[in-house]
This record gives sequence, C-alpha cells and structure tokens, in this order.
Amino acid sequence: MRNVVVTGCPRADLGEVGALTAFGVATVHEAIGRTGYLGPGIRPVHLGSRIGGTAITAVCWPGDNLMIHAAVEQCRFGDVLVVTTTSPSADGAFGELLATALQHRGVRGLITTGGVRDVAELHEMGFPVFCGAVSAQGTVKATAGAVNVPVSIGGQQVLPGDAIIADDDGAVVIPRQAVPGALAAAKARADKERASRAAFRHGELGLDRYGLRAVLAQLGVEYVDYQSYREAAP
Repeated sequence: MRNVVVTGCPRADLGEVGALTAFGVATVHEAIGRTGYLGPGIRPVHLGSRIGGTAITAVCWPGDNLMIHAAVEQCRFGDVLVVTTTSPSADGAFGELLATALQHRGVRGLITTGGVRDVAELHEMGFPVFCGAVSAQGTVKATAGAVNVPVSIGGQQVLPGDAIIADDDGAVVIPRQAVPGALAAAKARADKERASRAAFRHGELGLDRYGLRAVLAQLGVEYVDYQSYREAAP
C-alpha cells in the first residue's frame, strides 16, 4: 500500500444520494441486484439512525488512528468517513473527540470495520456510527497508512466519492457513477413493495402473489393431510 493522502476526489451528487437514502439499505441493496452490502459485521452503535453521503476512505494500521486524523482534513459537508485496517483490529480508534471534529465539518457519520469508544457521548451528540466493535482499548498515532484510496469491506470495494447508505440493517455502497441508475431501480422496487404491502393487508398470500405454488410443485413439495402424514410415518 502506498502511503498517500489523495485530495480533490470527485463525489456522487448529494441530492441523488439523499433521495436514495430515503429508501433504506435493504431496499437499495435488493434494487441494485443484491450487491454493495458491507456485511453483517458492520452494525449501528445506536438504533434509529439512517445516513447517506459520499465516502472518504482511510486505511489504518491495527491499534493506530493516525490516518483518521489525516482523513478529517479531507472531509466536507455530506461526507461519510469509511475506515478499515490493514489487518483485523477491534481497538477503539474513534471516539467523541474525532466525532466532534467531523461534525464541525458536516460529516454525516462513520463506518468502520474496527472499534469505537465513548458510546454514550456519541449518542448524546447525535453522531451516527456503524462499526465492527465497541472497545475502550486505546490506540497510538505512529504508523503511516492512506486516505482516499480504494478499500474493501465485506468483500465490497469502496472508492472515495461513492455513495454510502447506512441504517439499522447495516451499510451499502453504490459506485459513484451508478447512483442515478440505483435511484431509478430503488424507486421501482419501492413501488413494487408498496403494492405487495397493500395486497398482504387485504389477505393475499406471498405464495400466490409471487407465484410460489408453482415453485413448490417443481421442487416436489407435496400437500398431505395430518392423518395421512402420520400413517405414512415410519
């Protein structure tokens, strides 16, 4: 890895990102072909937050948060800071002081594969954090890493400027140039879900609405009454 801080990265359109955020992680993930999900290891520190913004990325060494401090300078209004480490680390590399600096710059939240601390303070100040761990273990500021380079989380690549959405269901990345198409797909998906929701409220079954009876038949699933089933049991 080259030790660099890349400046002036292009970003996805914030208006489009905001519209996409309203649909939520699960709907967007489904709409874009079940891609972009950063995995179940990224969880909210506090429930009830939904954020969307443009990614600023940072790569740190385990137990070292030097490059998070370097990344703060590159952040601006509407960004989401995305942090990972060169190897797994649960140390509390982010807390209330860094959140204060980011909040001043209009950053909408943090996504990190590592650990965070000061959970109560983060909640009180309303700074959304999605992380891999909570840990009081401190860190140092001694090892060079990188800012605004491609990172990988949960098998998904995140580039600086990509759209990032996070809520109680986790986090999803949408490539910067794919945001307009993702927005159209999410709208279509939401319309479809709205129609299904109305149908279910009136008693229709998913088996019928989604044509799943034919799927069950093709898979050889049989319907038998209880008595017949008991008589056939060994």
